[in-house]
Amino acid sequence: MIHEIDEALHGLLTSQVLATSGIEVVFDAPTREWASRRNAPTVNLFLYDIREAVEHRQQGRRAHHAADGTVAAVQGPPRWFALSYLVTAWTKRPQDEHRLLSDLLCGLMDGDVLPAERLGGSLAALALAVPYTIALPPGEGRALADVWSALGGELKPSLDLVVTAPLAAARRPVGPAVTDALVVRAVDRADPRRGELRRPRHEGVSEDGAIGVRRVRGETDRRPPAGPVPR
Repeated sequence: MIHEIDEALHGLLTSQVLATSGIEVVFDAPTREWASRRNAPTVNLFLYDIREAVEHRQQGRRAHHAADGTVAAVQGPPRWFALSYLVTAWTKRPQDEHRLLSDLLCGLMDGDVLPAERLGGSLAALALAVPYTIALPPGEGRALADVWSALGGELKPSLDLVVTAPLAAARRPVGPAVTDALVVRAVDRADPRRGELRRPRHEGVSEDGAIGVRRVRGETDRRPPAGPVPR
């Protein structure tokens, strides 16, 4: 799922927000060593935090049916995760970097979900909207200054981009369908050894719609008498 979000963001920025600019979009860690090797205008989206969006948790299961209509597998609802990106612009002049950040801010403020046509793989299969926020104050425990300190680089103007993406739950196969009918026993009080009855086992449906049956070993032919059931 994470790499699919990377691909969606890359396509959105290069094809729409920064179209015709020729600016490279990368996902590297903006360390001092990386900055010293950079020699072209670049927009960097560094994924610095991944955590579950627990407010999106759901309960229940979805059944997946086989060709014959029986339940073949069950699947829980997707789990949602907040992916936080540190978005920075890298050029030779601070004014150009500020202009790039402004273009990014304006382009991403146009919407609040990733375009459906940009989603692929498991995200496309789920067919769920993938929301994002841009430049909101970081949540608890996500100070951007601490990120820069951990990277060993100098603090730069940046945008905080948070994408909340679903992760599909695994399908779990279920056991084979039950084909044996329930067993029912009726005992004669006068002689407990007599009067045992068993419901026949289903063997399929005939052409006229009648259910074929097969006797179970030990089954007797005795049936309860017709008429009202004594109370």
